[in-house]
Amino acid sequence: MTRFSAPIAEQIWDMKYRLKDAAGSVLDGTVEDTWRRIARALAEPEAEPALWEDRFYAALEGFKYLPAGRIIAGAGTGRAVTLFNCFVMGTIPDDMAGIFQMLKEAALTMQQGGGIGYDFSTIRPRGAEVKGVAADASGPLSFMDVWDAMCRTIMSAGSRRGAMMATMRCDHPDIENFIDAKKDPARLRMFNLSVLVTDPFMAAVKADGPWDLQFGGKVYKTLQARDLWMRIMRSTYDVAEPGVIFIDRINAMNNLNYCETIAATNPCGEQPLPPYGACLLGSINMATLVADPFGPGAALDMDKLDDLVRLAIRMMDNVVDASRFPLPEQAAEAQAKRRIGLGVTGLADALLMVGLRYGSAEAAAQTEAWMKAIARASYLASVGLAQEKGPFPLFDAEAYLASGSLTQMDADVRDAIRQHGIRNALLTSIAPTGTISLYAGNVSSGIEPVFAYAYTRKVLQKDGSRTEEEVVDYAVRLWREKFGDTPLPDYFVNAQTLPPLDHVRMQAAAQKWVDSSISKTINCPADISFEDFADVYMAAWDQGCKGCTTYRPNDVTGSVLTVSETADSAPVPAATPMPDEGGEVVYLSEPLDRPAALEGATYKVKWPGSEHALYITINDIIIAGHRRPFEVFINSKNMEHFAWTVALTRMISAVFRRGGDISFVVEELKAVFDPRGGAWMEGRYIPSILAAIGGVIERHLVAIGFIAGEGLGLKSDPKAEVVAVGAKGKSCSSCGSYDLRMVEGCMTCASCGFSKCG
Repeated sequence: MTRFSAPIAEQIWDMKYRLKDAAGSVLDGTVEDTWRRIARALAEPEAEPALWEDRFYAALEGFKYLPAGRIIAGAGTGRAVTLFNCFVMGTIPDDMAGIFQMLKEAALTMQQGGGIGYDFSTIRPRGAEVKGVAADASGPLSFMDVWDAMCRTIMSAGSRRGAMMATMRCDHPDIENFIDAKKDPARLRMFNLSVLVTDPFMAAVKADGPWDLQFGGKVYKTLQARDLWMRIMRSTYDVAEPGVIFIDRINAMNNLNYCETIAATNPCGEQPLPPYGACLLGSINMATLVADPFGPGAALDMDKLDDLVRLAIRMMDNVVDASRFPLPEQAAEAQAKRRIGLGVTGLADALLMVGLRYGSAEAAAQTEAWMKAIARASYLASVGLAQEKGPFPLFDAEAYLASGSLTQMDADVRDAIRQHGIRNALLTSIAPTGTISLYAGNVSSGIEPVFAYAYTRKVLQKDGSRTEEEVVDYAVRLWREKFGDTPLPDYFVNAQTLPPLDHVRMQAAAQKWVDSSISKTINCPADISFEDFADVYMAAWDQGCKGCTTYRPNDVTGSVLTVSETADSAPVPAATPMPDEGGEVVYLSEPLDRPAALEGATYKVKWPGSEHALYITINDIIIAGHRRPFEVFINSKNMEHFAWTVALTRMISAVFRRGGDISFVVEELKAVFDPRGGAWMEGRYIPSILAAIGGVIERHLVAIGFIAGEGLGLKSDPKAEVVAVGAKGKSCSSCGSYDLRMVEGCMTCASCGFSKCG
């Protein structure tokens, strides 16, 4: 017997969360072992660890409470990792030394796997005077390019894929360039971008009034606010960025507005955080709490919900004490406020089980009621922890209760906080749950609608063929078990067929009782008019949302891929790709057999000072119409190179034939330094001839679409003369496939579960 309801769920657990030693030997024999490991680790701070370990295990059992992936993978392992998901770094000083100190701190945080956010509004605009050096400032975007390169370098060193958020105020003089930055498909690929939109700006937009762009008290330019707003809309319509963050609303509603100011968020936007702020995440799996699904008595069990929330809050509070932090400033900030972010997943599935159409007024009202119940239980649980263990150190009862978020809380909860204090300054957040929702049996992600009722996942076999495996939505599977092949009711809707304003309605309903923010993508059809698209953002503002993120398929971020199979009579949904992420599983237990003929490309590299050139041939295999590298040949007339080129040829080819993510080959080769010295090629220093070979392989992988772009290690590749090139396509950097979708602001792979957000 297995606890997993689908093969993909077990594979996600094995690849991402199952504890293994350095040699790859399994330490978590079953998922029950994983739950026990987490429960034991999070019970350690308790006075009675054995008692709480069993209770925590019960919450984890059956995927009812889902800690964030970093906690599932890291808790109880003894490894020096952070269990926190997201960080906003310190305020960037407007001087060179301070800027690069912030860059160092970002690198240290990302090295431990933390996603980071930065506000670049504090850097003087391009062309501003730099006193004392007789020069003009290069502006914040030039430094963002440096951050982008740092993130790629950290990835090249073997750390997990980086994720960064860059924000800029709507009144910064460089805001127009910031808005347009991602129109260049090769620029700032490691960043998500969002504009910090203020209340006065929105008032000026509504009134079609003037708007000053200023820095340090100096007005650099005046333009019409509505023109700037429509410029944001046009860029987002064309290239899906920047997002919009209503920053004044966030600060007004912040429980801690009396002791902190927020100017940035984590990469997916669900956690607005102060300088050095950190937050950990977890989700209640709403789909597991519905009694009599699809039956006459279908309803969410509110008592079970209340009990589960209280246990989850206690577990998350203990993570604050159990976790390591990349920087001491982050540890101090977390301890001072004990901020946590409990959210939900499986909401759309739960609504389906009780017979409600996602996006309808009835579903929005039910969502608001459920989220209020979670908020009440969370706050009362934290009050109980304050009685037992003390409130968070910066707690000030009257100031705390006067914050915008607390003014709408029920009187009995406010009275309890006033009398006893509260353990955690903020408690609720809705984070991306793409990977953990697959791990939990393919429940709907976060508060998103069901993306696909069913799709076909192709699994690569050793002979190059693929077997097909159906991946079914959790609620659809329950429907099938109960009603067989009966067609799905008409209240089953999906992300692609749902009108955009219904997305906004659901986000606004959930936001009312979420004290942080929400990671949600409003999927828009490719043919939506620009005017209707812009109305989505204004609706988000008018309905009280704290931000807005949309996705419309476009030439820069990709076209729509059709989900390959439907369930029953459900409409055919679509998956939305992005250059960086997504894909099908191509990890193999045995190497592929070589076909009789392969297509490829040959490259010539002339290493300075060497009499003979290297010729590098890379051949590709075509699988399901897409190319991936299969073998490499490295040839030279210089016999001194013979042994190592043959060895390199065989080893790299063997790696390629095993499938999976082979981009590390590029990263490893480009990191090799020759102690005798490298060489300058096309104005760049290449540290070794092996690094030059790595650069050639990288260029080839970009040409065939296996990776999104150059610069994963060094900023440019060595000189390479292409003799023949192959077709282009896009694939998952984790597993090499092409089944991509945008969910909760993150590109997510439907087959292997990989996402930019982890």
